[in-house]
Amino acid sequence: MSGGLDSAVTLACSVKEGNDTVALSFRYGQRHTKELESAKAVAKHYGVEHKIIDIDLSAFRSSLIGNSGDIKKDRKNIGTDIPDTYVPARNMIMMSIATGLCESVDAEMIYIGANSVDYSGYPDCRKEFFNAFEETIRKGTKAGADGKAIRIMTPILEMSKSEIVKLGTEMNVPLYMTRSCYSGGEKACGRCDSCLLRKKGFADAGQEDRAEYE
Repeated sequence: MSGGLDSAVTLACSVKEGNDTVALSFRYGQRHTKELESAKAVAKHYGVEHKIIDIDLSAFRSSLIGNSGDIKKDRKNIGTDIPDTYVPARNMIMMSIATGLCESVDAEMIYIGANSVDYSGYPDCRKEFFNAFEETIRKGTKAGADGKAIRIMTPILEMSKSEIVKLGTEMNVPLYMTRSCYSGGEKACGRCDSCLLRKKGFADAGQEDRAEYE
């Protein structure tokens, strides 16, 4: 759970389906940790256990970490290429840790708020990746060897951002608690890929976005 719009709606989906849910976030060297404050708030709202795990990805090349220049703003071709905010193998690493947590607490599913429609173009947010990773879990874990498959659940994978906003609104998700911005300002920048996608999603859904923008 990143603390953003997509992960909050995904958490709500898991809770609605009656799962005993544990929220998992990462402090991995990202430019700011304001998103973790949002994640904590959303987890508290739903009354679920929230674990934050520290991993150091600061050696990786990505503007989201801050060692590959400034985050590009006002991009016109969002989703047509792999942007500088891509963190190499991030989902692969985080999903591996989530798998380990699943085995440790006897969980059967990993929910992830990945989206492959209105997204920045990350290759590890596609259905093919999650299908392949699910097979990796089956082949490379004790749970898999024991015939206890750990499934990867991607409830919003093929939704547009406006559909995600509408779903969140229908389920009374506290979207005002979420933060989607890549930058670390007191207010969201309103110009990075994530902010632009969020603003368009709310506008297309005809809903008010209560996030504060610069």
